[in-house]
Amino acid sequence: MPTENITNHIVNWLKTYVQKSQSKGFVVGVSGGIDSAVTSTLCALTGFPTLCVDMPIHQSQNQIDRAHAHIEWLQKRHHWVRFEKVALSDVYDGLIKAFPVIENEEDRLMALVNTRARLRMTTLYYFAGLHNYLVSGTGNKVEDFGVGFFTKYGDGGVDLSPIADLTKTEVYALAKYLGVNKDIIVAPPTDGLWGDDRTDEDQIGASYPELEWAMDMADKNHVSSDFTNRQKEVFAIYTKLHNANKHKMIPIPVCEIPNELK
Repeated sequence: MPTENITNHIVNWLKTYVQKSQSKGFVVGVSGGIDSAVTSTLCALTGFPTLCVDMPIHQSQNQIDRAHAHIEWLQKRHHWVRFEKVALSDVYDGLIKAFPVIENEEDRLMALVNTRARLRMTTLYYFAGLHNYLVSGTGNKVEDFGVGFFTKYGDGGVDLSPIADLTKTEVYALAKYLGVNKDIIVAPPTDGLWGDDRTDEDQIGASYPELEWAMDMADKNHVSSDFTNRQKEVFAIYTKLHNANKHKMIPIPVCEIPNELK
């Protein structure tokens, strides 16, 4: 992958967008993961003010340490990078207490996981509104347009998405080119929303390279008769998630009223 050309293309795209929108810079939620590290680095390379926000909610310390190390690395290279830490654990716990108790624990846990992501989105837009910044998304192509592995109006609630046309494999290649900390590159991908060490692969049931393969097969309308057993399993996982999460990937449906009814 021609990483230098892609880097220059994304950085120029970000510069053009912020200028046309008459905004002043970018705000990025930095989690200690590969996607937010690459995104925040690309934003910083524009030369526009870039605010990196750490928003722990009962986060594991290793995730926090990776996020802080990355932000320190960015600040040493770019004096226009700023850092804010907003501890949201108490806010989250208070919100849980305010919610009614439900019997289905599985449904409750999933709803609370998405609530974490939406609290972070609210925090990012607080800073965006304060400084006239744009909230930069950190989702990659497989997450955003393949399996929909993001929270609607959570980490999916952004102003622009600089890496959403890059696969996870391409994001890793870009991270190495940009010099992102090795600890981030080798860390197993995780959304950090469960308060434990479960990875994206644990949740999805397939690795990102496998999902990239399935996405490619789906785009090419390949039939599964030639697939191995594992390929059939991965393709089924991809198809199920893609269909279930399609509502995240398309515009909000609008009930159009015929003129004769108005």
